[in-house]
Amino acid sequence: MKKRVVIVGTGPGGLTAGMILAHKGYDVRIFEIMDYIGGRNSSFNLEGYIFDLGPTFLMMKFILEEMFELAGKKIYDYLDLREIEPMYRLVYSGGREFFPSSIDKESTVKQIGELFPGDSDGYWKFIKREKKKFDKLVPCLQVPYDKYRHLLSKRLIKASPFLDAHISIYKNLGRYFDSDDLKIAFTFQAKYLGMSPWECPGSFSIISFIEHNGGIWHPIGGLNQITKAMAKVCKENGASIYLSSGVKKVLVKNGKAVGVKLLNGEIKEADYVIVNTDFGYAVNNLFDREVLRKWTPDKLKKKKFSCSTFMIYLGVDRIYDNIPHHNIIFADDYRKNVHEIAVTQELSAEPSVYIQNASVTDSTLAPQGKSTIYLLVPVPNLEGNIDWDKEAEPFKQKVLDICETKGKLTDLRKHIEVERVITPPMWETDKYVYKAATFNLAHNIGQMLIFRPHNKFDDVENCFLVGGGTHPGSGLPTIFESGRISSDYIMRIDGIK
Repeated sequence: MKKRVVIVGTGPGGLTAGMILAHKGYDVRIFEIMDYIGGRNSSFNLEGYIFDLGPTFLMMKFILEEMFELAGKKIYDYLDLREIEPMYRLVYSGGREFFPSSIDKESTVKQIGELFPGDSDGYWKFIKREKKKFDKLVPCLQVPYDKYRHLLSKRLIKASPFLDAHISIYKNLGRYFDSDDLKIAFTFQAKYLGMSPWECPGSFSIISFIEHNGGIWHPIGGLNQITKAMAKVCKENGASIYLSSGVKKVLVKNGKAVGVKLLNGEIKEADYVIVNTDFGYAVNNLFDREVLRKWTPDKLKKKKFSCSTFMIYLGVDRIYDNIPHHNIIFADDYRKNVHEIAVTQELSAEPSVYIQNASVTDSTLAPQGKSTIYLLVPVPNLEGNIDWDKEAEPFKQKVLDICETKGKLTDLRKHIEVERVITPPMWETDKYVYKAATFNLAHNIGQMLIFRPHNKFDDVENCFLVGGGTHPGSGLPTIFESGRISSDYIMRIDGIK
């Protein structure tokens, strides 16, 4: 008889585990509270305009390829992937613009020489050393850390000279560059983890290397197509997916997960349960308090969480072909902006803004001659005392002002046909994101590896975690890895290779 696996949620981590385990012969059943696939990696349609809800950057394409291979499939049978060139446009105070390229590194070096004189040679030093770090660290992120002895593995010991965990990512970039603005160009990626470059461990400088070495990719139709493709593979491999079927409780007997209770009262028995919800939500809602020991709601409150995001999704009646696919507009005082988000937890008078102008790459997202504009602004999570009922509208107008001026989206307001706004409180109430920390638990050194919630959940046997709240962390490639790690755990238990 097939072993039964219940997966709670259809985010990318759960679907990764689902398609692998179904391919290996498990009876996989996936329950999703929403009426759509993907969690934060989903999409929505506003009168013919299609938006990704969350992630818009795909890096480390090779990891996604590997996940499909583990499920017995080829990724290119499901996704049309396009490399983005230039990777993005970075806009500094005074209007200076930098267009880094992963395809044409000589172009990047030439721009550095023009914009940041004296720093050109540092780029090649960055590529050389960070490649060594990448080669050493990535294998360390593909295995579990649930016992302290795992920190003494030969793999991690060999990587330790490259960890740079004792310094910030910003300070680490000082090895290569003198210009503060150029350091920002290689450290703003800490925002992918919801952290400040001045606090994020230097280990994560590999993120900018990953971009510069392997590029940034876009699936036609949006990044939501990844989870939709994974769901298709799950079904082809024999898994069942149930939408609008939320899980109320993980059922635990004698310390072991034995199934789940749905919101409608149905009981679904299982040999293993994989939790793919937001970790904070799971701790506070999916388990009876008496079964939790290490990860109780009270202990969770004391942990450090990432920032949140203020989102604006716009359907506009024109195409802005004067700017590229990805654009980052830095606040004039970027360090102050980051400090206000992460430390004082207040709304910045001048925020930094990410603009996705995906229609210059992907014509499927909007009606002909029109385009989608996706705006993301990092803001404090709900630990900050911000009255969003009062602040949302004026803050939105401030963001649109920045887009129309520094962002070069001329007369944007005049061209808006449809719009949607998501504030931090809406992330928590509508999307079940604890504290509206959209990047989950922070990635400081005290919350990484052994110190992060383990893939094999400590408090309940036969229960496994996937997603940004467990090891290796947030971001699509690491979330895919969490699905692989947890599925490997289950297969090892059953002696399946």
